[in-house]
Amino acid sequence: MSKSIAFIGVGNMGCPMAENLMKAGKSVKVFDVSKKMLEIARDKNLEIIANLDDLITADVETVITMLPEGKHSKDVYLGESGIINKVSKNCLLIDCSTIDIQTSIEIGKKASEKGIQMIDAPVSGGVMGAQKATLNIMVGGSKEAFEKALPLLKIMGKNIFHAGDLGSGNGAKICNNMALGIAMIAASESCMF
Repeated sequence: MSKSIAFIGVGNMGCPMAENLMKAGKSVKVFDVSKKMLEIARDKNLEIIANLDDLITADVETVITMLPEGKHSKDVYLGESGIINKVSKNCLLIDCSTIDIQTSIEIGKKASEKGIQMIDAPVSGGVMGAQKATLNIMVGGSKEAFEKALPLLKIMGKNIFHAGDLGSGNGAKICNNMALGIAMIAASESCMF
């Protein structure tokens, strides 16, 4: 399982996540639109691929994305030369981006129509959690896809929670962010008081 992993989005969170997979003995190839992020990834000894066309090949068994917004996930997965049109039915798609629920469901539905398994698996724990592989990972998707992804998720995180159907991972992450925001506001108000 997961002999060949394509990792898209190696920013502050994605780079240490990909590095942890590499350190665990996985074959990881990475891409990012930012040349600066690719240079940092190269310094970490990650294998850099110059473009998505060369990264996403038929032999890729897992694609992991860590992107800034839903529009980026949608474009990478569903765009004209999107991932879903390139990978085999045996490929597992893992979107670790924190995006809106509807976009997760839309991407997952298109993947399902092609017989491809997908989970949404947003993370919390910050850069330190990504570096130390102690991330909390909230997963949405079928039980089968969750179980298939679990060995990889355990390499990147510590607390892994199957929240339910596709989109539920991002739903749980949104609730997590909301609770954190409320706590921060309460702490700020307490200091002011």
